[in-house]
Amino acid sequence: MINSISISISDEDDLSGRVRLPPRPRRRKTGRNARPGPLRRFSRVLIRWWPVFFLAVSVFLFFKVSKHMRRAPDIGQVTLDKGSREDPELDGSIGNLNRLDPVTRAVRGGREPCLKILSHEELIRLDFPPSAGSNISTERIFYKSGEFCSEENATRVGRFNSFTGYPSLHEREESFKVKGTPEVYCGFYCENGGFKISDEDKSYMRKCKAVVSTCAFGGGDDLYQPIGMTDTSLQNVCYVAFWDEITRSSQESEGKVIGDRRMIGKWRIVVVADLPFSDQRLNGKIPKILSHRLFPEARYSIWVDSKSQFRRDPLGVFEALLWRTGSVFAISEHGARSNLYDEAKAIVRKNKATPEEVEVQLRQYRLDGIPADKRFNGKKALAEASIIVREHTPSTNLFMCLWFNEVVRFTSRDQLSFPYVMRRLNLTSVNMFPVCTRKDLVNSMGHKRKVKPLLRESSTG
Repeated sequence: MINSISISISDEDDLSGRVRLPPRPRRRKTGRNARPGPLRRFSRVLIRWWPVFFLAVSVFLFFKVSKHMRRAPDIGQVTLDKGSREDPELDGSIGNLNRLDPVTRAVRGGREPCLKILSHEELIRLDFPPSAGSNISTERIFYKSGEFCSEENATRVGRFNSFTGYPSLHEREESFKVKGTPEVYCGFYCENGGFKISDEDKSYMRKCKAVVSTCAFGGGDDLYQPIGMTDTSLQNVCYVAFWDEITRSSQESEGKVIGDRRMIGKWRIVVVADLPFSDQRLNGKIPKILSHRLFPEARYSIWVDSKSQFRRDPLGVFEALLWRTGSVFAISEHGARSNLYDEAKAIVRKNKATPEEVEVQLRQYRLDGIPADKRFNGKKALAEASIIVREHTPSTNLFMCLWFNEVVRFTSRDQLSFPYVMRRLNLTSVNMFPVCTRKDLVNSMGHKRKVKPLLRESSTG
């Protein structure tokens, strides 16, 4: 018997007995027909379609640049509206100076001006209307004055002096009870109390029916020429800047010399002698708050801090903020805080007053029942007082007198005492306009240098 043997033949073996080698791996084509990588494909697309890409990028950049130019023109750009007459030698081109572009805000998906001022054609026809009136029922105010002004015989209380008079706490309380003809302290208490103005300047100021005013004591800020007004306003509105000798000297050293008719550009310069306080901030409150005492015949006034350039037509501002709204007083809402107690904390934190003097003021306000509410009569309960627009009525004049007395009695930070006086008098015809409106009224330049204090204690202070 023959045993069978099984032999398997795999695919790897050739029938002829030779071993089959594995196939060679394919080489990648490197020639013209090779498939390009991602980078080469992107380069080809870019080269082929570059005109389209270039056009799209150009349109996008043009849109962004034109949008920016509409909102914020080039620094130093001057765009004068019809009726404005500028003196190039008086105005530089730094920062925000001379900008007239309107400030806008977002409203329902679009944008609208923060200050809706009349057109030039409407402005040149404006005239002063009858008074809007007020909720405070007084037709006249009597300002207290001293029969004698001897500091030695006076009972001094804090910073009160022969300029302010010497109101007691009882007299302070009675001044808020408005009845009949109020009799109040309101500065200029004695003839020798200080804040001396020449007879020529007094005569000029008595002729003003409406006024835009500012002041710089201690040489702290430069003088910025107002812009944006019509010829009609130039004929009906005075522009008055109050200086002391320190400011006159510093401005003359920079070439701003008071010329004929005591003018520098559109500003009438009134140099004040014998300032009543050693604190220059307190001296500045006199023209800021007591404009009705300085301009006794004026019906309207606009106060502008010296760090700002006023850039709107005054008659247009009166129409937009007072006449159109039926108000007698207009001031900006505070941008960061809403009540006086929060403001007090910020004042201490920023070292603008000592904690001790702020606490004295707050203790009195708590005693008088002033709440920490953030709203008053539907408005924000805290104001920013760098711009004040008002009609000179008995009610606003009384308000300003009592506000000034609070600033003298307590801290010089007038934003702390403003809401207190407004609550105590319940003044309702007040237009608390938004922050963006304030930004439209002025070009903010900031303080240029530190104020120089008086080198002596005033003989009256």
